[in-house]
Amino acid sequence: MTSIGSHCVLEIYDSPAALLDDPNAVVQALHSAAKAAKATLLQTTHHRFEPHGVTALALLAESHISVHTWPERGYAACDVFTCGTQTLPEAACMALVQAFESPRYSLRRFARGEDMPAHATALRTGSDR
Repeated sequence: MTSIGSHCVLEIYDSPAALLDDPNAVVQALHSAAKAAKATLLQTTHHRFEPHGVTALALLAESHISVHTWPERGYAACDVFTCGTQTLPEAACMALVQAFESPRYSLRRFARGEDMPAHATALRTGSDR
């Protein structure tokens, strides 16, 4: 069955705190990831927390890339969700690993929307099953 997209969950470990705490570096990493994915970058936004940490989001025509950092732990939690078959979400993840100079990471990929019928006639919730 064909899925509607791919969702990559990336955990980055042992990155330099200075990179993970720099909003400009995190946003630049999003730009690099979108380019590597061959995705259409529409907009980015970010927030720097006190005393440390950054959350940043890249809105893509194909969905999104998000990064949440914990510089004090050398850790970043990242999501890359792209729809369609023309994008390369794993390439986006590898661009993030490189941008954050990570020697260690974990990457999991999930197909999204595999169980969708050809056409949906009603929304279902967990209680509808």
